[in-house]
Amino acid sequence: MARGERALVVLPERPGEGVMRSTRARLDEASGLAQAIGIDVVGRKAYRLRAVRPASLFGKGQVEEIGALARDAEAGLLVIDSMLTPVQQKTLEEGTKTKVIDRTGLILEIFGERAATAEGRLQVELAHLDYQAGRLVRSWTHLERQRGGFGFLGGPGETQIEADRRLIRDRMAKIRRELEQVKRTRGLHRDRRRRAPWPVVALVGYTNAGKSTLFNRMTNANVVAEDLLFATLDPTMREVRVPGFDKAILSDTVGFVSDLPTQLVAAFRATLEEVASADLIVHVRDIAHPDSEAQAADVASVLGSLGLDEEGSPPRLEAWNKLDLLASEARQAVLNEASRSEDVVTLSALNGEGVETLRSEIGRRLQEGAAIHRLKLSAGDGPRLAWLHARGDVLDQRVEGEAMHLAVKLSRENWARFQAL
Repeated sequence: MARGERALVVLPERPGEGVMRSTRARLDEASGLAQAIGIDVVGRKAYRLRAVRPASLFGKGQVEEIGALARDAEAGLLVIDSMLTPVQQKTLEEGTKTKVIDRTGLILEIFGERAATAEGRLQVELAHLDYQAGRLVRSWTHLERQRGGFGFLGGPGETQIEADRRLIRDRMAKIRRELEQVKRTRGLHRDRRRRAPWPVVALVGYTNAGKSTLFNRMTNANVVAEDLLFATLDPTMREVRVPGFDKAILSDTVGFVSDLPTQLVAAFRATLEEVASADLIVHVRDIAHPDSEAQAADVASVLGSLGLDEEGSPPRLEAWNKLDLLASEARQAVLNEASRSEDVVTLSALNGEGVETLRSEIGRRLQEGAAIHRLKLSAGDGPRLAWLHARGDVLDQRVEGEAMHLAVKLSRENWARFQAL
């Protein structure tokens, strides 16, 4: 199926689920995900489930009603905002006489379309193959039996997804080897950056929270920044000006989303490890969104799965973005709440309000815990001397014969890095 496919979005509200999120916000997000790849959403509806049916998820009457709604809306696709088992997907397709895609398949479809780098495409293909492997019923003998593409919308056989599990396993093994090589290369780059005199600041946040807009504002870059879920996927790094440093590196990472497929978290682990190696993590939040707290919890959950809630993890700072979208009373309430925490900066990446405050706070955080160290270097040790001037605050410097004596103020991280030089 091509872009412009008419679709009906259906939200199953499971017992005890969705306590932190409103039904409307969840439907908005599901519709936004579909629209992000050009699907024409012609209808949407939520169904409260009294119990989860293992075979179909929905009750029999609900399945019949969904099928009728799809026919009335002339929708050729059902987007189910939940993760479906292969059996549930097959049963729903037969019961509604309509093609079905679940939340996992939809997100994989978006990532498959947006991944721009060779690494990103490998990560998405690995995640998709892992997802697709569980949906092979038997060794299909004809290409038309495949779902095709990077998901379900590309047409049969578009990426030649093999119907044989052994071939899929072989391909997954090959991709994992290639990604392992990428991981080693990234590790070398990170080691090189640790030796370099520049701190790294990673922007993380829910998709569409405004990370790329803030990244562009702070670095004068031209990273794609649209009001679109998952507008950017591949991590981008640029030089940024921060008080107290001649320069720093700002990293814009992929946005998170609720119920992010486990296949994608695993596949993008190498990319997300860039966050773990940062000196500071800035969590950008859409503070104007009605589900801002739930989105923050989802981001914290993904970071936790990467081990970033443990002792020794990079410090975090929250940037409450999109102040410009708040009415005066709501804005004042947000400002009052933010003033009670030292870990929060309020701003609007769109109009620049508060961005310089964030820049100053980043500089302050990067120098936190700094101590004065008295050092003795060889007068000819130019590289390490230059490193200290670039990364620290040289308070005193004098030459005695062949030796140079210095008093340098360094953060804990930079002191550790200097000792490793």
